[in-house]
Amino acid sequence: MKRLLLLTIFGIFLNSFAQKKPNSFFTNSEKTIKIGFEMNSKNTPTYTILYNDKIVLNTSELGIIREDANFYSDLKLIKISEPKKVTDHYSMLQGKRKDISYSANQYIVSLQNSKDEPMEIIFQLSKDGVALRYNFPSASKELKKIVEEKTTYNFDSSAKAWLQPMSKAKTGWKETNPAYEEHYAMGVPVNTKPAIGEGWVYPALFETNNNWVLITETGLHNKYCGTRLVYNENAKAMQVTFPQKEEIFPNGALNPESELPWITPWRIITIGSLNTITESTLGTDLADPAIKMDTSFIKGGLSSWSWVLLKDDSVNYETTHQFIEYASKMNWPYCLIDADWDTRIGDEKMKELVAFGKTKNVKLLVWYNSSGSWNSTEYHPKNKLLTHENRAFEFKRLNDLGIAGIKVDFFGGDGQSMIAYYHDMLKDAADYKLMINLHGATLPRGWQRTYPNLVTTEAVKGYEYITFFQEIADLEPSHCAMLPFARNAFDPMDFTPMALDKIPNINRKTTPAFELALPVLFLSGIQHIAEIPEGMAKMPSYVVDYLKDIPTNWDDSKFISGFPGKYIIMARRSGNTWHIVGINGENSPKEIKVDLSFVKNQKGFIILEDEKGFKQEFISKNQKLTVKLKPNGGFVVKI
Repeated sequence: MKRLLLLTIFGIFLNSFAQKKPNSFFTNSEKTIKIGFEMNSKNTPTYTILYNDKIVLNTSELGIIREDANFYSDLKLIKISEPKKVTDHYSMLQGKRKDISYSANQYIVSLQNSKDEPMEIIFQLSKDGVALRYNFPSASKELKKIVEEKTTYNFDSSAKAWLQPMSKAKTGWKETNPAYEEHYAMGVPVNTKPAIGEGWVYPALFETNNNWVLITETGLHNKYCGTRLVYNENAKAMQVTFPQKEEIFPNGALNPESELPWITPWRIITIGSLNTITESTLGTDLADPAIKMDTSFIKGGLSSWSWVLLKDDSVNYETTHQFIEYASKMNWPYCLIDADWDTRIGDEKMKELVAFGKTKNVKLLVWYNSSGSWNSTEYHPKNKLLTHENRAFEFKRLNDLGIAGIKVDFFGGDGQSMIAYYHDMLKDAADYKLMINLHGATLPRGWQRTYPNLVTTEAVKGYEYITFFQEIADLEPSHCAMLPFARNAFDPMDFTPMALDKIPNINRKTTPAFELALPVLFLSGIQHIAEIPEGMAKMPSYVVDYLKDIPTNWDDSKFISGFPGKYIIMARRSGNTWHIVGINGENSPKEIKVDLSFVKNQKGFIILEDEKGFKQEFISKNQKLTVKLKPNGGFVVKI
């Protein structure tokens, strides 16, 4: 009886839309996602999203307000296109899946404002979600400026949210905020006010009507700013909003401005189960395709790194020599040298280290300070990357030294001019065959597809914070169990994981097996490993051997089970080998059953732990694997 009533209500719902506008329902090919589109009483475009005939987004508004024109209210609907099949196939050099196919139904809504100026809203509905963006198709050499984007996401009041607050610009150490380095509010009402007061960053995760929704953006080009979400009390909905006034490159633009034609970045709404969220590739599906470049120099892998546990004094010739040797013994292709290397080591000694690295099949990565005047950081090299001419000179110098890539730190926010700075740097680095790791940075929003030399980005409260503050170390278990569902769902994340032994002056809350799982659980083109040679020397030989063969670009990924902030078990495949890892984000034991029927090979091993420490057991795909997770514990499987 209840199902009949629901079907009747849904039928009335569909009929009401059909009566208002022809072709006002958009669907994906699978008929699982539907969008109801209509113009409301203000002649503002609105949309409603249903998944498997359940509403996941209530009626939400769309529109743009430019400085010179209103494209939000008093609009005329000119036409809605017939659905067009959009397909794409591409390969990634890093991430959860190497070869990816995308298919969607595209609908274009053509509108005019009161001055008869056109704007299009482009919708694309795929198996796992909805993407939408705005297009101004007219031609004009006059600079147009957007003052507000009216895109909203109207969730039911019963929905729960998992959200990372945006930090206040020009706060924190040496005024280095914002850098997407806050802990998540988990399972809170959608209208929760962020403690910092600056809204919420992407990706933002929601649970509504027994479905999961992940909201973010991609295709962020140099003619738009990075955006975030703020709860609009009047609309009772999340709304896209622009950066704080301080988030600019000196004397550059804050909010979007461009000549016409002009198309905005994609707004992405991934919809389904937690399997959908963790296995989706929408963040790169809608990103701009890779620029034309030689990619032969780009290679993923693990890297040794002295600074995270040993800090500034470790940046010297002797320690770096030791860490190159360490990387070689671990079969890791890289060694990262951190801040002030230019004076603590110097070019001549760097040449010696590069030469030594070549004999050990280890390449060197070096640190740079991105900033000019937007913060008061003193670490160097600094002020070397601010212009194209600066970068060309410095990147050629690095080529001459034999450096493979750079870690660039301390960016200044999400204003359009700062976003353009990212693009310019990534393009110039590609020309000089340098890989880039962005730190103290914004969410990359699919840039790793557009610029394959972008191997990873921090944009997370990562391991270095755990080494500084006990209260942050206390939150590591739940924080790590949250990240695959949001921050690391689409974009590479340089968490710099894994201290198996000890952290100076910190009581680590996680077990060694928890730590061992992180380099596979987290996705990053290069994984900078926190553990140092002295700690690794204390590990069993089977743990060391396991860490000598950790891929960073996977052929496939599969979600086994989990819940945001509580626990997660993920499987990732390289060739015919599956790596299955799990962590417990809570301080209570768990017993998890893992079905191994999907693996191809017959035999492998599991590394977990008991009261004495690590232990290894051999397993086969035919057995029923039951894993007992210790509080804040973990495990790894290779089969």
